Amino acid sequence: MSIKRYGVEGGQGTGGQRMPFARATEADGFLFVSGQTPMKDGEVIDGGIVAQSHQAIQNMLAILTEAGYGPEHVMRIGVWLDDPRDFASFNKVFKEYFGDHPPARACVVSSMVIDCKVEVDCVAYKKPAA
Repeated sequence: MSIKRYGVEGGQGTGGQRMPFARATEADGFLFVSGQTPMKDGEVIDGGIVAQSHQAIQNMLAILTEAGYGPEHVMRIGVWLDDPRDFASFNKVFKEYFGDHPPARACVVSSMVIDCKVEVDCVAYKKPAA
């Protein structure tokens, strides 16, 4: 089994610092995407849970696309919310992206390492080419 790593230099964190992990790793058809926050150009975007949820999910989907996967390949998503009152709003945004092909999901409330409202990660699978 070989492991392919995407973005081995890590993602761009706050203030433009490089994070010490890959954006995603792939092996035997499985893709593991690191947690994605609502960052654009190294900074957390302004806005509430709706805008930040869109950005975090779009960041995750961009990594899936880079690796040749799509939303239909997502098997499981992990969600961390800063505030439990944002659960219903997050679900509305989530459904826009995954309503036709819902993955398994876990959602927890947790304080965030950076000043944002949401973080998402995922595991995707696509049968390897023969």
